[in-house]
Amino acid sequence: MHKGTHLLVDCREVSRDVCLNDGLVLEAMATAAARAGATVLSQVRYHFGHNSPPGFTAAILLDESHCTAHSYADLGLIALDVFTCGDTDPHDVVKYMREIVDLGKVSLKQVGRFEVADEPSAAAEEINESPSGRDNDYAPAISP
Repeated sequence: MHKGTHLLVDCREVSRDVCLNDGLVLEAMATAAARAGATVLSQVRYHFGHNSPPGFTAAILLDESHCTAHSYADLGLIALDVFTCGDTDPHDVVKYMREIVDLGKVSLKQVGRFEVADEPSAAAEEINESPSGRDNDYAPAISP
């Protein structure tokens, strides 16, 4: 069991019109998230193409976490990131988005975030090992 579920969604063969329409995708994310039961807190988007390849980035901040999109219009690609905690199912967010906007061929990877034991007494001991075997690979030690 996990505290949250994180979907990494790759959308291929997305029309150029969709890949350039940051407003449409932002609205689709917000509508889909709300329909899935999430609370939308904030929205932001930025359209690329002035000094970089055309596309956009868009983000929805949720009480339950976030949804983001980044498009590559010249390649027909959109990368979605949908992370939710609590009762909101990120699969529902993606499903409702697909009802609003054509995301082309979709594949996704699911990652459970923050594994928790079903019962407090059954909590497993967490072992953090660094790749090199040194204790300080991930964070500096904090002195008392």
